Amino acid sequence: MELSHRVQAIKESPTLAITAKAQKLKADGRDVIALAAGEPDFDTPDHIKAAAIDAINKGFTKYTPVSGTPGLKNAIVAKFKRDQGLDYTAKQILVSCGGKQSFYNLCQAYINAGDEVIIPAPYWVSYPDMVILAEGKPVIVECGIEQGYKLSPAQLAAAITPRTKLVVINSPSNPTGAVYTLDELKALGEVLKKHPKVLIASDDMYEHVMLGSTTFSNILNACPELYPQTILLNGVSKAYSMTGWRIGYAAGPEWLIKAMENIQSQSTSNPTSISQVAAEAALNGPQAECFAPMLKAFNERHEFVVNTFNGIRGLKCLTAGGAFYAFVDAREAIQNLYKEGKIAAPNDLALGSYLLEAQDVAVVPGSAFGAEGYFRISFATSMGNLEKALARIANALA
Repeated sequence: MELSHRVQAIKESPTLAITAKAQKLKADGRDVIALAAGEPDFDTPDHIKAAAIDAINKGFTKYTPVSGTPGLKNAIVAKFKRDQGLDYTAKQILVSCGGKQSFYNLCQAYINAGDEVIIPAPYWVSYPDMVILAEGKPVIVECGIEQGYKLSPAQLAAAITPRTKLVVINSPSNPTGAVYTLDELKALGEVLKKHPKVLIASDDMYEHVMLGSTTFSNILNACPELYPQTILLNGVSKAYSMTGWRIGYAAGPEWLIKAMENIQSQSTSNPTSISQVAAEAALNGPQAECFAPMLKAFNERHEFVVNTFNGIRGLKCLTAGGAFYAFVDAREAIQNLYKEGKIAAPNDLALGSYLLEAQDVAVVPGSAFGAEGYFRISFATSMGNLEKALARIANALA
């Protein structure tokens, strides 16, 4: 007996694997600081938890429609109108078990064997593997630190072929925190207008986690005429600190949403009934009050980590526009460590192992995101943890 070819073609999620390894070392008594997982260190707001508790007490614990409860779908429709000025109907909305399932449903419903999917790198770790599971071909376009980790119109135009089926845009970006401006999205939109059969997946999961004076726009704000060929992916995990509740959602053409619903009906069925009530309370409740404490803390931590990393030998870190990650160019540091005999190979995997084993700091190597020679940390943890962790990294690279 042997496993399927499809599962042998993919890898375990690196962020989850590193987090699990760090947790095991902590259980063994090591003082490990884990900076791998992208999870806010804030509790879910009280009014959201109260709505869930009330739902349990009222017995709202049964199956719901596969695509989501009418109340939550209406709240999502209202959210898109309120935040982006976009009009959707309930039939254009699919609620899933997190943003990850939304993208998985999309690939399974839309990608055929050999179809090409353009993915700018650095990318979120799961995009390529989900495309591979659908028998598609990830077309990785490298967008390094020199261009602010953003895809250029020329790169996009060059990557599109007759086999291109889907283009992925993630802004704010996981892992880099890069945010496309409205003008940059308009420029990409001018290319995409020439290809009306290419679907655009706009992953807006970090929409409300903006840093400094940066403002959020997506491709439909920039080019409303792309509405028929665009699907928006979002969720409540990051903005409302609801990672474990597992609620994501997608909005797009009705024919595509229905196909994604069919996929979901044969996999997980509906998302958790209680979590849907909580998500409805999140979207319909106070907004600024939810985001303000987190954004204040994330901005302070962001300034600290960027300034500190740029003061460490061999590291370079750009200021991010959104999300809660620092994506660090460690290519020079890796060469230094290799020449000094501190790591066995001149790559980011060796660096990650060195930091974990020698300094008890868990980071995610950049190769997991399609960017060899970098690493990502999440600053969605306390300032105390960050100060201690970065001091250890500085010591390791001194």
